[in-house]
Amino acid sequence: MKKSLFLLFISIFISSSACALNTANANKGETSDMKISIQITSDSGSHKITATLVDNSSATAFYNLLKKTPVTIKMSDYSNFEKYGPIGTSLPRNDTQITTTAGDIILYQGNQITIYYDTNSWNFTRLGKVDGVTQAELKRILGKGDVTAVFSVME
Repeated sequence: MKKSLFLLFISIFISSSACALNTANANKGETSDMKISIQITSDSGSHKITATLVDNSSATAFYNLLKKTPVTIKMSDYSNFEKYGPIGTSLPRNDTQITTTAGDIILYQGNQITIYYDTNSWNFTRLGKVDGVTQAELKRILGKGDVTAVFSVME
């Protein structure tokens, strides 16, 4: 009887430990308290939007870069679903197979930032998400052609 209770106790302990580990792993990529501002200049004018970064080493590295100085990126359109441009440095990658949605901010190949205004599936590193802007609003803000985006830490 004691042996059965002991084995039951051990089984419950191992199960609860595994559940806690799975929960911790599932939280990778959850939003964080890192907020940034993005000043976008496009053919539709100048627009300021905000974004919340996710909780991963790539987003933390990007946030720490922005804490030193704002980063200006000239972004080009690609395939009518994203604007992308070089950061000027490399950040750690946490690539996973994902499908983007409008407003996703993605690190591509470790050295390019992408703002999605439509969907795409690929191995990317999610950095964050634009706050409170619809797909239609984001398309209007990003306009047609190249844009200049100034990323900075929110004060």
